[in-house]
Amino acid sequence: MAKETRFLIIDDHPLFRAGLKQLINQEKGFTVIAEAGDAEEALDIINQQVPDFAIVDISLKGMNGLELIKIVNSKYPNLLILVVSMHDEALYAERALKAGARGYIMKQEASKKVLTAIHQLLEGKVYISEAMHDKMLMGMIKGKSELENNPIDKLSDREFEVFLLIGKGLGPIQIAEELNLSVKTVETYRAHIKTKLMLENAAELRKHAIKWIQSQKM
Repeated sequence: MAKETRFLIIDDHPLFRAGLKQLINQEKGFTVIAEAGDAEEALDIINQQVPDFAIVDISLKGMNGLELIKIVNSKYPNLLILVVSMHDEALYAERALKAGARGYIMKQEASKKVLTAIHQLLEGKVYISEAMHDKMLMGMIKGKSELENNPIDKLSDREFEVFLLIGKGLGPIQIAEELNLSVKTVETYRAHIKTKLMLENAAELRKHAIKWIQSQKM
């Protein structure tokens, strides 16, 4: 008998988890062994019964999906990770792949493409959209030096998350609510971002964040 592929779904929306579970369980040889609503719960499950495959959202309360992926990848490098997120692939896919994920799908496409992506990862391939593939390929053609000198890459995953929310027009209180952080912590991240990007004030930061997000749209 062929080995059964065991899945863990990590997402803070129960209805989305339920839909994804039903879709996966209908596929022959696939079974969802557990679900988790946040990163801490996911790590507990993984440490107790290591699955073959994890489907992870970026936006999780507490530790975010990117941080979780790095931890899981360092401890369990053979565990396949597919990101299924509402966040724009153009902004997050490359960072997710660098963290250790093998694929990225946006949630609005999940019902149509998730099984295709899962099979592709199981075959040892990476799954991203054609547009994202072309964008990353162009980055390679331009040369590593340009990529390495990109100041955005200096931001930590959490700083990057705050940066994107600033670019979407959110203030410190709104960002704190969105990420389940204190306003003081958000202000600290904002200060770090300004330093790393060599920006003088909040207005410059907001303008830079908006401009950067617009430049990344595919």
